[in-house]
Amino acid sequence: MIIEGKNAVKEALKSGVTISELKVQKGIHDSDNIIGLAKEKGVRFTFCDKIKLDKLSETKRHQGFIAVAADFKYSTIEEMKQLAKEKGEKLFLIILDGLEDPHNVGSILRVADCSGCHGVIVQKHRACMVTDTVVKISSGASNYVKVAMVTNINDAIRELKDDFVKVVSAEADGKVMYNTDMTDDIAIVIGSEGKGVKPLTRKLCDETISIPMKGNVNSLNASVATGIIAFEVIRQRFGK
Repeated sequence: MIIEGKNAVKEALKSGVTISELKVQKGIHDSDNIIGLAKEKGVRFTFCDKIKLDKLSETKRHQGFIAVAADFKYSTIEEMKQLAKEKGEKLFLIILDGLEDPHNVGSILRVADCSGCHGVIVQKHRACMVTDTVVKISSGASNYVKVAMVTNINDAIRELKDDFVKVVSAEADGKVMYNTDMTDDIAIVIGSEGKGVKPLTRKLCDETISIPMKGNVNSLNASVATGIIAFEVIRQRFGK
């Protein structure tokens, strides 16, 4: 896996991700002391021309730093539950129902980290998994957020409900989220960019919530909507 950009590379080094090599642009001003951190962690680094880094880069926004790391390690839903238990917190998960845009997925991982979410569940087929672009956009959050990859989202929802986890889908025609209790164990389902939450998936959920809209456009980007809902969970749990 290729990790690009100052923040993503720095967080990967700090979090202990296995990095085989760090490539640094010649003459770059290392204000974040990434090279020093690489030395401290025993990571081999080489200086390269910008042209070489540009060829390696997928995003073309490597900022002079590219790390070659081991493939992303997925977690399990059980590990997410264990994390919540260790922290003494009610479970909080985000389920992505067929999201395909790596920029949305990366931004949602960043939201998950900032909001203290215990894990994000993604679908194995016909959806975006954790790619190099996702890692870059997450600004390092992918190193800290547990991500479980499941074959069937609906089966995962059924298992969560069997464990008394409240599962809530987010759609424009749902109940206003402020009127939904999100203080207990909960999983929020975010639908795909074009189609939203699948009908069967929505039917499996305990209820459907919405973000109140006051403008002329009745929808938000998936990652923006996730952020608003995630911090409503925080407000309800810790804001009183």
